[in-house]
Amino acid sequence: MSTRAAALPPGDPAAAIRGYAALFGDTDTAGDLIEPGAFGASVRRRGTSGIRMLWQHDPARPIGVWTEIREDREGLYVEGRLALGTQAGREAAELVAAGALDGLSIGFRPRLARRGVGATRRRLVTIDLWEISLVTFPMHDRARLIAPAFRRPAIARARPSIIAN
Repeated sequence: MSTRAAALPPGDPAAAIRGYAALFGDTDTAGDLIEPGAFGASVRRRGTSGIRMLWQHDPARPIGVWTEIREDREGLYVEGRLALGTQAGREAAELVAAGALDGLSIGFRPRLARRGVGATRRRLVTIDLWEISLVTFPMHDRARLIAPAFRRPAIARARPSIIAN
């Protein structure tokens, strides 16, 4: 399942971002575990243009657009472009380039969830996804941007298959 927005005109490479907004198979700090396929219906229904790119989950602060959103074996992979013509987009790009901002987090409503076991309080089977934010502290520690600036040894050891180009 993949949804692509219309190609954006070529621009500043600093505006391009990519990463994993959610990962399958690992419980996050809220006790949620997302199952593969959870995003499918929502991404097909909303399309890439219907899922907003926000700054720290603030609906008053859009900072760019997602150009691709798809599930793969790891999780919810995203690509997008920061809106460098806006103050918030430039600020986000500068923080990403400096390595100070690399977290991704999803804004959603669970549609179907099952009770979890142990540290997993719930297993999310179907999710209504409406936004993906750049954040300082993601709920899932490995929900991060992928870029050369983020190839720190700790991240590379944690999930080498995600970091590889």
